[in-house]
Amino acid sequence: MRPSWDEYFMEIVNVVKKRSTCLRRQVGALIVKDKRILSTGYNGAPTGLKHCDEVGCIREKLNIPSGQRHELCRGLHAEQNAIVHAANAGVRIKGSTIYVTTQPCILCAKMIINAGIERVVFGGGYPDELAIQLLKEAGIEIVDFQLQIK
Repeated sequence: MRPSWDEYFMEIVNVVKKRSTCLRRQVGALIVKDKRILSTGYNGAPTGLKHCDEVGCIREKLNIPSGQRHELCRGLHAEQNAIVHAANAGVRIKGSTIYVTTQPCILCAKMIINAGIERVVFGGGYPDELAIQLLKEAGIEIVDFQLQIK
């Protein structure tokens, strides 16, 4: 059976996440506009720096729970990388949709809002209710893909 556009892009983003070097959670992001892929990203250390799979996880060592103290991490989130990669390539993402394997955190939600992304489709939950509240307040359409396919 032919997949819907959301199913199609969620399948792709699940491949993108396989490039992640995070030891705790592999996340992929895909920015799409007019059914065209504009940018991809996965969570990992900044360009040129050693990844957590090489040097270990700061968050594990400090026993930091998921969804807290985002600043104590070597890596960027998948959404951040997708947005930055688009900016570096001069690709306009205003009015786009971002597909993410996991619900965005508060930091990514704020970047999504300021980037002008209009729709967020995510595949798994994340313990950050404020992120969802801000996305809703900004008028961004939010789709929990797991609920959509049931």
